[in-house]
Amino acid sequence: MTTTLVKPPVPGEREAGRRAASVLVLASFEARQLALQIPVVLFGLVYLVYVGYQLLGRDEGMDDYPVLHDVDRATQGGPMLLCVALLACVHRAAVLNRRRGLEEQLSVVVVSPARRTLAHVLSVVPFAVGVALVVGVQFGWAALRPGAAGHGSLAELAVAPLTVLLCGAVGALLARLLPYAAAPVLFVIALVAVLTLAGGVTGGVHGVQWLWPAVEETGATPVPGELLGRPAGWHALYLAGLTVLAAGVAVMVAGGRTRVLQGVTAVALAATVLGVNGQTPGPSAAFQATRKAEADHPAKYQTCVARGMSRYCAYPDWAGWTADWAGVERRVRAEAGGAAATARLTVRQHIQEITDLTTDGAITTGSARSTVTVGTQWGGNRVPEFAVGVARVLVAHDERATLDMCDARGVTTMWLALATDPTPEATFRRLRIDDSLAGPAAVLTPDGGSMGVSAQTTEVVRELFRAPHDTVAARVKAHWAELTSSRTTAAEAAGLLGVRVPQGPEDCGNG
Repeated sequence: MTTTLVKPPVPGEREAGRRAASVLVLASFEARQLALQIPVVLFGLVYLVYVGYQLLGRDEGMDDYPVLHDVDRATQGGPMLLCVALLACVHRAAVLNRRRGLEEQLSVVVVSPARRTLAHVLSVVPFAVGVALVVGVQFGWAALRPGAAGHGSLAELAVAPLTVLLCGAVGALLARLLPYAAAPVLFVIALVAVLTLAGGVTGGVHGVQWLWPAVEETGATPVPGELLGRPAGWHALYLAGLTVLAAGVAVMVAGGRTRVLQGVTAVALAATVLGVNGQTPGPSAAFQATRKAEADHPAKYQTCVARGMSRYCAYPDWAGWTADWAGVERRVRAEAGGAAATARLTVRQHIQEITDLTTDGAITTGSARSTVTVGTQWGGNRVPEFAVGVARVLVAHDERATLDMCDARGVTTMWLALATDPTPEATFRRLRIDDSLAGPAAVLTPDGGSMGVSAQTTEVVRELFRAPHDTVAARVKAHWAELTSSRTTAAEAAGLLGVRVPQGPEDCGNG
């Protein structure tokens, strides 16, 4: 017979395991209680509705071609109200336990005030996981689209769940330091006031701006990912360090004195300071020079591919869009006559000069011959705008020549751009800045500027849309030389194309 000796568990190990289990059980209980709180339920639903609207809503087709290094940081602001609700409810739960004498009762067993505080901190972990899942769905939804461009950042995506954890830790800390019902509200108001005032006094210094949990920096059109200049990694370290620091201080205030706790809190303090130090400096002079160079001399930073009779040059993040640009270019070219039908074009992507990521600047209208400008957005109105850009270069040979165009070339340009559009009149209206279909106006172009069309041009173009396409197309090709001459008026173009001639003098205002 064989005798097996079983080593009895060490009392300290058994006690430590029991304490850890008790903390997890309490954290689970507190998490369920948080999920029943009206503010958490309300703002949780608001967050989900907001995200659902973003995913299912459409900004005139623009969401079909998302830029992923813009999408990742757009996930940060959504759960802010939920975070504030969690902060307040964690604080309330901890304060009520103290007022009701629950902690004194629990201290009789294995749950000390320090472990109880830790349980309150951990109670928000399920909510952080839930927010992380929602953020993953937001980003995944965009990344799986065929037209997605660019690359996301894990550090940017981590901001929302880290903010949830931070608010839970701060709520528990406030409960220990300020056990009053109004403390969370006063704390949030004071924090917003101090950071806003600091930002105003310092003129929006980069380091102050990045003390906020979420720094989305939206407003400008997308730029190449390497030009963002966002200290996302340092910011994630700052949030993680601050979260652990707040939790560690809260547990220490509640009576925790272990060496492990002190060591973790010290490391968290160091990580927070390191994160703040890393995220404080703004873009350097060298980095700003790189931004300017890529805006002023894009050809040095782009990859070009040949498709048909044209070359398409794009920044690496947008290389996948060249096929879509080529499809529009071929459609427009098919309506052209003369040498334009076989002209070799260069479609080149441009970005505005970048000062920051919240200011949307204009792209300079190009003067290079046979070169079409395209931006960093696609889908929706950007598609017919690009068609106008291609058409005006086929007609006038360069973009700058169309700025003061008030003759038959305006008619020809708009016909080429919209002749095969499924709803040409509706699209023509959307392209006009004043959303009208009468009188002079400015038509949007890919460089962010506009091309003026006169009242007579508008009238002739509308007549062309109502005429049989094949008949007009044949006349356009037959009279191409006259229709692309600056000496031919819009009224004369109407006669050449077989539609009603507008009456009255030519009006070359831009609306």
